[in-house]
Amino acid sequence: MFTGTRSNRGRTAVLGVIGAAVLGFALTGCASGAEGGADASSTPPAAESGDAVGVVGVWGDPDAQSTPSLVFAEDGKVTGTDGCNRLMGSWTADGDTVEFAPLVSTRMACEGVDTWLSGGASGTWTDTSLVVLDESGTEIGTLERSE
Repeated sequence: MFTGTRSNRGRTAVLGVIGAAVLGFALTGCASGAEGGADASSTPPAAESGDAVGVVGVWGDPDAQSTPSLVFAEDGKVTGTDGCNRLMGSWTADGDTVEFAPLVSTRMACEGVDTWLSGGASGTWTDTSLVVLDESGTEIGTLERSE
């Protein structure tokens, strides 16, 4: 006689096999990514460019509340805040122009904070300021160099 318990055991075994296969694929993907990370070809071009020196550093005041800021790292990563939401992404430089590819953001609702920086797609800089542009090339704000 066939009982419900045996049927559940069969389903549990099948689900266990499926779960193990999914975990195996996920671990394989992580291992591939780790090896790819060590490959020089996976390093963003900004890290290898002499242009990177001009924009690397802190723009705005990351310690101030409700104030936008960005930190450009030599490895081609950019992090920061629009005054409310955390921002992160990668960047490349060409002369005095920087392109964000892409700049992603958390989506918290913050009352009284102008989150203009989350719309940044590129920018141009001088020794003291970074003018941030949106996707259409329109200026949306400026950050002063902190470091």
